[in-house]
Amino acid sequence: MGQPVIVPRAEHTISRKQIDPDALKVLYRLREHDFLAYLVGGSVRDLLLGRRPKDFDIGTSAHPYQVKRIFRNCWIIGRRFRLAHIRFGPKAIEVATFRRKLSAEELAAAEAPQTPHGAPLVHRDNTFGTPEEDAFRRDFTVNALFYDLASFSIIDYTGGLDDLKARLVRCIGDPVERFQEDPVRMLRAVAMAARLDFAIDPPIDAAIAAHRGDIARSAPARLIEEFYKVLRSGAAERTFRMLAERRLLEPLAPELQKRAGDALWRPPAALDAYRQRFEAIPETLTNAILLGSLVAPLGYTAGTLPQARRPEDQPQGRTSLGLLPMARRDVERLRQILALQHRLRDMHLSPRARRALMHRAPFQEALTWLEIHGHAPDALEHWRGFIEAAGTFEAQAEGAEAPPRRRRRRRGRRRRPFAVKSTETE
Repeated sequence: MGQPVIVPRAEHTISRKQIDPDALKVLYRLREHDFLAYLVGGSVRDLLLGRRPKDFDIGTSAHPYQVKRIFRNCWIIGRRFRLAHIRFGPKAIEVATFRRKLSAEELAAAEAPQTPHGAPLVHRDNTFGTPEEDAFRRDFTVNALFYDLASFSIIDYTGGLDDLKARLVRCIGDPVERFQEDPVRMLRAVAMAARLDFAIDPPIDAAIAAHRGDIARSAPARLIEEFYKVLRSGAAERTFRMLAERRLLEPLAPELQKRAGDALWRPPAALDAYRQRFEAIPETLTNAILLGSLVAPLGYTAGTLPQARRPEDQPQGRTSLGLLPMARRDVERLRQILALQHRLRDMHLSPRARRALMHRAPFQEALTWLEIHGHAPDALEHWRGFIEAAGTFEAQAEGAEAPPRRRRRRRGRRRRPFAVKSTETE
């Protein structure tokens, strides 16, 4: 570890105006309480590349529960890493304490099981450290850049700025060692290179070629989330091509590796074309639609989707594509989306049937699927016109003056005659 490269404000392009206002609030508040606080990771990288960051993460010298004492809207999450999530409405700013890489003795104390190659998978890592130690325990150099709001400068401990200029994805440390610590990094390296249009450092490719089978040791839930991130990224087609070239799909979903070719590239390409029309990820890109885009090359239809097993057979209620688990709710939703496609394409449905279809729960997702994968522009345009007309009609109906309510005449209560007691004796 040497001296960091510090780039002053006059020599870089990042401005506070580009940073999320809530992230700025968190940074300022931590500084007010005498803690170090930097903008870290992918947000700094994306700002330097002129891209809009997906989220703004913060690194700090404050421990998670110290952060919680400062922010009432803070929740502590995570088992392997204790992280603070500071919520602002539906948005969360992630705040992580600076950490350092564990020593061999500390790894043994964490009771991490050994892999076949002798490298432990790290299950608990809450050993705090300095900003420099935190930078060197990150995965790739371009993700280890810090932005210091106090001096408006960029801090680079690992050579990330040079790699950013060279448009290169390079590991911090030995790629073999880093991938054995966390095999998902192989997938992330390829996905990041595809999304940013960067080259991959040759030692990374060599490590992937030698150890790609290790990715099967990763938690299945993490793997499917990484695939969903790829499918939402706007660079899914390029990512899948690069994964197939490196045979990284093979240990995860052999069916996808076997279909590598035009049949596999078309659905993610259509998804990319849709995603790139929006600045932020649209809500319509649900997991069910992403899952459908993943299994479409395998020829699945509404009738041939794998049935989710019963809870007693599979407690999590999941089925799978290779090692990739598919939640039962997503499979069932996808089945409904695909089942509606023939009705959406029917240009002769009556207005009444169309209105009934619009009130079906999966209607919006089914329409999004038709737009992405349906290749039916006439049907799509017809639906858009019908929805617009229906919305106008409803607005007019709501705004129209309602006829005066007829006041019902209140009928008086009918009095029952009093019974007259006879005074006569029997």
